[in-house]
Amino acid sequence: MSALPYDPQRLHELAGELIANVRELAQLGWTPATSSNFSSRLDERHAAITVSGRDKGRLVEDDIMVVDFDGRAVGSDHRPSAETLLHTQLYRRFPDVGCILHTHSHNQTVASRIFSRSVRLKGYELLKAFRGNETHEAAIELPVLPNSQDMPTLAAKVEGLLDRGPLWGYLIQGHGLYAWGRDMAEARRHLDAFEFLLGCELDLRRITTVH
Repeated sequence: MSALPYDPQRLHELAGELIANVRELAQLGWTPATSSNFSSRLDERHAAITVSGRDKGRLVEDDIMVVDFDGRAVGSDHRPSAETLLHTQLYRRFPDVGCILHTHSHNQTVASRIFSRSVRLKGYELLKAFRGNETHEAAIELPVLPNSQDMPTLAAKVEGLLDRGPLWGYLIQGHGLYAWGRDMAEARRHLDAFEFLLGCELDLRRITTVH
């Protein structure tokens, strides 16, 4: 019987899923340098998360570690991402959140600089990609938060957003996008939808400026 406080086989399965999906995101150019971080819920007390400072396009199983929901490493001397608290706060608060993806695509980073408080997404058919939305007539807000190296302070700002109602993701200024879902497939769907819609909004701004 394992002495670890989590199921190592479950960790192995999640690590494989994370590695495969993150490599795809790296190939899209959404994780430049060693940026970005990714996680999956391991159980009711632990999450599997990428180790800090690793090239996300070349992840191996040892690059996925375990943290508890206070952001502390479990069973490893690896250092988790500096932004681990932004992951664990969602797992702690929402039992149905199973996967969190944080990327730094060009669209996401530029949008985070242009839109000061939020990006209003309205009238797009793709809004139906977000869990709970069933019509293009909906409008959703993608919040934009000021960047900070103080993770407890940044996490507190996120808590304020979560208190307001349904949320599928948020941007951090000059940084990138956090998106999540019940599992990897749903988190990827939300991430992909945000990426596409941010690209549309940026193009509309360029067209409006030219004309």
